[in-house]
Amino acid sequence: MKQNKISTHDLCKVGLFAAIIAVMAQIAIPMPYGVPMTLQTLAIALAGILLGAKRGALAAVLYILIGAAGVPVFANFTGGLGIVFGPTGGFILSFPLLALAAGLGAEKSNTTLWIGLAAGTLFNYLCGVIYFSIYTSNDLLTSFSACVLFFIPTDVIKIIIAGLAGMKMQMILQTETTTRSNT
Repeated sequence: MKQNKISTHDLCKVGLFAAIIAVMAQIAIPMPYGVPMTLQTLAIALAGILLGAKRGALAAVLYILIGAAGVPVFANFTGGLGIVFGPTGGFILSFPLLALAAGLGAEKSNTTLWIGLAAGTLFNYLCGVIYFSIYTSNDLLTSFSACVLFFIPTDVIKIIIAGLAGMKMQMILQTETTTRSNT
């Protein structure tokens, strides 16, 4: 039976990515209906790509737990359970799925990386829209228009940036690891 132990080094990387997600969440543009446009999803996708599916998802869970505890790590320096279970809660709670999908895609090949990034974004949209619809008592079409429609162009750009930057960073990290082990 294979045991999947997490090392202290891995825990540090998970914590670092949770902090990066928190910083990227502050790069936010307020939008109507209370769903801000942020760069946290870019950071979450990169966490999945660079840390792998499980550790990337763990970084997203850690980020959510820190925010739920009241630390102002969510967009516009907000935090607390009211944000996690507020109108944007479906998006926030699905962040681990985004990291997991991006990581699973990256672990296979460059082709599946793009599929993982697209699937993760679709999971994020689906969870966010359904939760927003229930929370606000709006129909799904209205919720989709409020929460997703205007975000599609920037999310496509974020997917491209995450994919290209993630592949480049993976190559750099692999080269560095190989260089260290040869010395």
